[in-house]
Amino acid sequence: MPTMRRISIAAAGTAAFALALTSCAGGDGGDGSDIDRTADISEQTLTVSIWADYYPEDLAEQFEAATGVKTTIVNHTTNEDVVAKLTASSDPGIDVAFVSGQYAQALAEQGLLQELDKELVPNESNLYPEALELDYDPGNVYSEPYAWGTTGLCYRPDLTGYDPTSWNDLLNPKPELEGKTTMLSTDRWLSMPALKAEGHSLNTTDDAELDEAKAQLLETKPTLLAYDDTTFYSKLVSGEAALVEAWDGWCNYGIAENPDITFVVPEEGADLWVDTMTVLKGSENKEAAMAFINYILDPEVQTWVAENILYKVPNQVAMEALDPSLIEAYPTLGITVDELFEQEVIVDLGEDSLKYVDLNAEVLATN
Repeated sequence: MPTMRRISIAAAGTAAFALALTSCAGGDGGDGSDIDRTADISEQTLTVSIWADYYPEDLAEQFEAATGVKTTIVNHTTNEDVVAKLTASSDPGIDVAFVSGQYAQALAEQGLLQELDKELVPNESNLYPEALELDYDPGNVYSEPYAWGTTGLCYRPDLTGYDPTSWNDLLNPKPELEGKTTMLSTDRWLSMPALKAEGHSLNTTDDAELDEAKAQLLETKPTLLAYDDTTFYSKLVSGEAALVEAWDGWCNYGIAENPDITFVVPEEGADLWVDTMTVLKGSENKEAAMAFINYILDPEVQTWVAENILYKVPNQVAMEALDPSLIEAYPTLGITVDELFEQEVIVDLGEDSLKYVDLNAEVLATN
């Protein structure tokens, strides 16, 4: 990732947070859980696993200053990385895990996540109402959203010579663009362009539709510069690539270095992805974990995320506080909630998820 503006969130939300703690005192979880709303969280410790460069660098210190909870943040590289750690051990040593929505769904279905005590997360009220209607976890029973967005085409019009509008511009590029395009290789995003181009759901489990997508991906592969999930925006900046499949926020990292770079959601549609915060069932610090999630949902903290990570957040109060000049510079921040919800939410497919694992493996391994 490019270097972000490493400003401090200072004590963002501390006063409101303290008030919320006071208002939540009294009683147990009320849902048969072992949550103790009267617990002194300053006596607890917290370990949070999150992607690197996706949070304020002083987050642990600021949360500790606000609550007295000694906090350690560890970084994971991918969803698969952290999920493997959470499922491999009965005590992975993690209290709060940031994972994408479909992975939160899978972890909940395996009984690994704690149901959230909403009285300990009053800042949920800052979210857009639509943020409680996500298919992978309706009502946010086991997760709260941290950031959200979509996937599309990130490109340099000075190199493409035109404005692409379809996934087919990537899947079947013009001859002059061959060797100058990249695609994401991450599970579910590799197959999405081919599925959407044919009018299929990105959550399909139909073997014929998946075979059709695989055939297209194999036909596309020789035209690619690379499969690239991390440096595609740098390739655009350098001119090595002209057109790439990209998450909207990551396209902004390219725009930060070259404002001529542009993002578009193809006419066939794309996904609505969500990165979430979850509390592990095995955590011995569940009250502190709930307090941490509540802290993150404070509008000041979420505004920092949008301003510095350059991803949209599901926090309505935070998004409405953004400087219009920032949205002008990074138009993907201006994608509305209604526009996001025109896209398809990625959900876990249970055992059928293996079909996508196999598809990815076959496409990536083929010479």
